Amino acid sequence: MIPEDLRYTAEHEWVAGDGTGSVRVGITHFAQDALGDIVYVQLPDPGATVAAGDSLGEIESTKSVSEIYSPVSGTVSARNEALGDTPEVINTDPYGAGWLVEITPDDPTAVDGLLTAGAYRELTES
Repeated sequence: MIPEDLRYTAEHEWVAGDGTGSVRVGITHFAQDALGDIVYVQLPDPGATVAAGDSLGEIESTKSVSEIYSPVSGTVSARNEALGDTPEVINTDPYGAGWLVEITPDDPTAVDGLLTAGAYRELTES
């Protein structure tokens, strides 16, 4: 259950898009499964600047609170406002309606440096 057309981080975020415009960011099925039932999400406001590897928010589940890390440096162009009322959609549709933020990368080639689906699969299976 690792979509081939996305890029990934070792911290279990996924990125959709090639970096030439905004990229969409979420957490992987692996991450949501490990977290359990998600009850709250804290995300940055549009216009916020983020740096690759820095925290861009938190996800709270019935088990724990986990940081969400930005996969690229740039400016937050949108956040998924629907998660305020229905954060549990991350559990049921992490690669679709459960997306977190959209970021306009400072460096369009930054996405190329993220893990491929194959590399992420190896990471999660080891």
